[in-house]
Amino acid sequence: MSSQPIRNISDTAAMVAVYRALESERDDAVFRDPFARRLAGNRGEQIMKEVPAARKHSWSYVARTWLFDTYVAQEVAAGADMVVNLAAGLDARPYRMQLPASLQWIDVDLPDLLAYKQDILRGEKPVCKYESVALDLSNSSARRDLFASLGRRAKRVMTMSEGLIVYLTADEVCQLGKDLAAQPNFQRWATDLVSPGLLKMLQKQIGSPLRDAGAPLKFAPENGPAFFLNCAWRPIDVQSMLHTAAKLKRAPFFLSLFAKFPDPKGTKPKQIWGGGVLLGRAD
Repeated sequence: MSSQPIRNISDTAAMVAVYRALESERDDAVFRDPFARRLAGNRGEQIMKEVPAARKHSWSYVARTWLFDTYVAQEVAAGADMVVNLAAGLDARPYRMQLPASLQWIDVDLPDLLAYKQDILRGEKPVCKYESVALDLSNSSARRDLFASLGRRAKRVMTMSEGLIVYLTADEVCQLGKDLAAQPNFQRWATDLVSPGLLKMLQKQIGSPLRDAGAPLKFAPENGPAFFLNCAWRPIDVQSMLHTAAKLKRAPFFLSLFAKFPDPKGTKPKQIWGGGVLLGRAD
């Protein structure tokens, strides 16, 4: 283990894989990821031991995984023939979910992280047409070229950015949205979102090791999901992680009491809120 528990943004993928492994090993698991423990590796376990605050939030990552699983299943059932997973990390959905064999699934992430995942999953067979694209998404020209190429290959594309945009600035998020919307066949975009209140709390609890790794938490728009209206997208569905976790019986008892109140859907900036947002084209 290095002096920094989290060395870079790719290490966060190993930490998240631990959450999926822990849930998958429960008798009453709400999803099963048989690859999560292998993908997390020793690195993921060490991060969880050395960043105590990380262990407090396992329930929210379980809710996020379940919610994105639901969005994927819903959009595939509605006719999506391609899923583009931006900053895919160690996600194993194209190996573990029930998906049509004809579905095109594209993982996009940094070269080293994708190479590690491919090595761990060597010998495993994806359930659909899987490919990975090594790309730094901060390279806006390269990502626009990629989106244009993918858009020509599909009729209805769903994009995911699970665990990505919180590390971007507002301008970067909006430009990403506009780049996605430039392709007419990109019909849906699923992402997670935090309120300014939750961002401030996370910066205090886990922000220091992330800043030291060059991956500070940044994005939490004051206007919540409505932010995307100026970026060519409109919110279709907004679900809080807390309400989702309560429904799944994963919310801690002291927090589950708050889940009895209506979901503000990210509209109250000072409130501690995180959720999943399914976006449709604004045109």
